Amino acid sequence: MAVLQAGDVVNPIVTEVAPKKPPTDGLSSMQSLLATVVIAVFVITFVVQAFQIPSESMENTLLIGDYLLVDKLRYGGGGFWDPLMPYRRLRRGDIIVFRYPVNPTQHFVKRVVGVPGDRVRLINRRVYVNGVPTDEAYVRFSSRVHDAFRDEFPRLNIPVPGLEGRWWLQMKKLVEDGELIVPEGHYFVLGDNRDESLDSRYWGFVPRENVIGRPLLIYWSVRNIDQDMPVTASPGDRLFHFAYAVSHIFQITRWDRTFRLVN
Repeated sequence: MAVLQAGDVVNPIVTEVAPKKPPTDGLSSMQSLLATVVIAVFVITFVVQAFQIPSESMENTLLIGDYLLVDKLRYGGGGFWDPLMPYRRLRRGDIIVFRYPVNPTQHFVKRVVGVPGDRVRLINRRVYVNGVPTDEAYVRFSSRVHDAFRDEFPRLNIPVPGLEGRWWLQMKKLVEDGELIVPEGHYFVLGDNRDESLDSRYWGFVPRENVIGRPLLIYWSVRNIDQDMPVTASPGDRLFHFAYAVSHIFQITRWDRTFRLVN
């Protein structure tokens, strides 16, 4: 038996302790995904939202195939904190995205022509607000045919196809001396492509609570690919359309409109 003597050096027995395992990769990935989703939902709900232009009603300001980022903070959300935030009121000339009053599940984009209290009328296509003719360099006229209801608005004796019945009745109560009076909390909007726009002339005012925001930026613009596709392609073949768009992405992109500010 070995006997320990004074001065002998004893090597301690070291017991290796296994390091703590970090959280599993699956849990970490789930947390990151959840955080990303929360941030994305917050941004889409309160800051910006993406929209696509499907019609020609705002040409040439906005074209079919323009993809927009809409600033949802510009006009506020109607909360009690609005007076403390750098919001501003809607003004004549603003382009806005809003929920279509007739069908709120749809989104429209138009230009504000009349704000609460304004008296609006059109004479030979030209807009007059409070008796003063407006200067609208952005307006496009695409038809040579004169339409009395469309071009000499408001007209109370000419119901036309596409005119909302309830608006037809309401409009009669808001016209004085040939001018339409915009009520409090509402806005009168028109499309820049004045002859091809389904706007306030046909369905009425935009309530303030329907306004989503203001188009800020065209982040991508793509021209109509139907005219380029082979005649054998079916117009309803979405898969073919998608494949064609992906394979011709550089050819169909309108580079001169991409990252253009909207005004």
